[in-house]
Amino acid sequence: MITALVFIRTEVNAVNAVAETVAAIDGVSEVFSVTGDLDLVALIRVQSLEQVSQVVTGGISKTAGITSTETHVAFQTYSRQDLDAAFSIGLD
Repeated sequence: MITALVFIRTEVNAVNAVAETVAAIDGVSEVFSVTGDLDLVALIRVQSLEQVSQVVTGGISKTAGITSTETHVAFQTYSRQDLDAAFSIGLD
């Protein structure tokens, strides 16, 4: 599983519409409205890097109201849920 984060900047009044549109794209698992220099962060979870490219260039970047994107592919995921699951194996 490949995980990528897409940092999205939008036109001023387009944040909600862009978030809803991006969230509906296949391969996008979540979209967060955030503070700071960005407007949205989209979380992509797909099977291959080629699919990341398709989601970003074929879907997200074509969304009306987006002014720029920046994509980051995760090397490794660290999550409390994963750690809890690993340490609970065989404890039942």
